[in-house]
Amino acid sequence: MSSETQARFYIPWPHRQRAEAGEHNFINKVADVVRSAGMQVSYVDPEVADPRLGGYSVFYMRDPFVRNSVTLRKAYYYPFWHIEHTNERWHWEVAETAFVPSKIDEAEARKFFQAWRWRLYEPLLKQVEKGDFVYVPLQGKLLEKRYFQYCSPIEMVEHVLAQEPDRKVVVTLHPGETYSEEERDTLNDMVAKYARLSLQVGGMEELLPKCAYVVAMNSSVAFAGYLLKKPCVLFAGIDFHHIAANVDRLGIEGAFEAVRVMKPPYPQYLWWFLQQMSINAGRPEAEDKIRARLSGLGWPVS
Repeated sequence: MSSETQARFYIPWPHRQRAEAGEHNFINKVADVVRSAGMQVSYVDPEVADPRLGGYSVFYMRDPFVRNSVTLRKAYYYPFWHIEHTNERWHWEVAETAFVPSKIDEAEARKFFQAWRWRLYEPLLKQVEKGDFVYVPLQGKLLEKRYFQYCSPIEMVEHVLAQEPDRKVVVTLHPGETYSEEERDTLNDMVAKYARLSLQVGGMEELLPKCAYVVAMNSSVAFAGYLLKKPCVLFAGIDFHHIAANVDRLGIEGAFEAVRVMKPPYPQYLWWFLQQMSINAGRPEAEDKIRARLSGLGWPVS
């Protein structure tokens, strides 16, 4: 068999174990589509990935090779997935596609929205209220401005305090991140300076239902907020930017002015983002969408 008909799935453990056992719904569907096109599939440890090998390759949540290679990544919630040419969400097809709510059936979108918000966040929905504090979930590298960010995360907090001089601001650290002593000292100094600023680790379930709005670089907390009808300000590139107040597009003052009054079409957006622009691995047409996506990315599977 020609090396060009080889498809290596570079999947980390334990996902590789599940795929080999036929127990990973989405990865196995992708493999079935590839096999049906006459290609040979093998599951390989990503640590031995070699771009010099011929054939095609599939990665799981990491950057693929430049040629004949894609990456698989969850669209925040199971069973919704993306197949992309990059692991950077802000360069995904959905990020670069215009969202046009008038083209979406509102009744269908509302039904989808209500079902998924109850499935994912039923306990939180009972707590939702229009609070008067700003929720700022931080991620990592707090003192560094990365190329896809408008400013550093610490500077973002400073902008929130400047734009909301009378509101309380609750900043949270990500429980999965490790922060340096300098990062923690900087935040503690800010808390000491501003009586209305508080700092804690985690706490999304407590804070998201009751905040006025979310401010984040590109935290998935902001996307979860859409399901609770919470608007957000974004300071970095991401795939779910369409209904947010984007600092990069509106400027700092413009973004904060917008978020205070905006009422995005959350049902239409969630339907468009998850059901139309993602691949729902639980739907009967999932393999057709996988085939179309791979074909669109240059794979010989049509």
